[in-house]
Amino acid sequence: MALMQVLARRCWWAWALSVVLLGAAAARAQPAVVTSLADGPGNGVYAFASWTPKTLGELLQGNKSGEAVNILGHLYLPPGADKVPAVVLVHGSGGVYPAQLNYWPKQFNGAGIAVFVIDMFGPRGVSSTVEDQSQTPFSADVADSFAALRLLATHPRIDRNRIAIMGFSRGGTAVLRTAVERLIGAQKLPDGLRYAAFIPTYAGGCTNIFRLVVRPGVFSRAPMLFLHGTADDYTPIQPCQDYADKIRAAGTPVEFVAIEGVHHKFDGDDTRRHFLARATKTTADCPIEIDIDNFQAFDRGTGARLQGEAYNAALKSCRAMGANVEGNTKARDQAASAAVTFLKKVFAL
Repeated sequence: MALMQVLARRCWWAWALSVVLLGAAAARAQPAVVTSLADGPGNGVYAFASWTPKTLGELLQGNKSGEAVNILGHLYLPPGADKVPAVVLVHGSGGVYPAQLNYWPKQFNGAGIAVFVIDMFGPRGVSSTVEDQSQTPFSADVADSFAALRLLATHPRIDRNRIAIMGFSRGGTAVLRTAVERLIGAQKLPDGLRYAAFIPTYAGGCTNIFRLVVRPGVFSRAPMLFLHGTADDYTPIQPCQDYADKIRAAGTPVEFVAIEGVHHKFDGDDTRRHFLARATKTTADCPIEIDIDNFQAFDRGTGARLQGEAYNAALKSCRAMGANVEGNTKARDQAASAAVTFLKKVFAL
């Protein structure tokens, strides 16, 4: 019995020591929180302050509570010492995935463009919002995107006037919102800082309460490139094509690249098709759009105001479940070529 007690005690101490060592290693692995990149740090992971507005209205009013959350940004600088343009990458409902940390930085760095991949979920204790989008408010994605712009612009190698933003799926919703003039103005960014180009990729935000009534002055006049698969049943292509047409007609230079036959998350490394039975999505024919000036809802087909039971019925009809995701290397390369070509033109590279 004594021998068993000694062995048990030794096992307990070994376990306790391993916990302490793992905790110390984790503490060492946590990136330091930065308020500026003015000292010109190299490639790495940096924590920086953002906040978590629950609604667009709260985002417009600013962070009155002063509460902050430190999100993460993965910085990838191209070789050399020259000043370069940059692109911020915004993940979707599944969080940051491998292609965002290897494939996309290689494509843009190869063209002389820095990359800043932001992780909005991990620091908030969320791994995925596929089955429950309410875990992190969509407005927090927008706050994080503007916080990333503010930080990245302080780096001496980054040309603050040539920073683009590219978002995937839910991240595409954030991209479209960072292009909205009223939201840009509410951020009080220094010295006229704003994103110089927008790349919504198999984007959310083209339907339901995320879609805005489009008229001149609602969206920035900075150029926009949509990348979308024609077989996407998670964020269907048709509403985004229609939205892009309206944004273009209102004065924003918009390009649209439809990639034939590919599904959602075509840039993923996994080329198997997966059906996400519990994924929440919006139907392609959802009629709702919101006026950013007064937050009233309208039917995008008829222009009629939606309120009361009519609005509730529209919301109910817009909700659906289940979608496919499937990586496609050929489609990914096509999208990367289009994105790089677009930014080279915008940035005059």
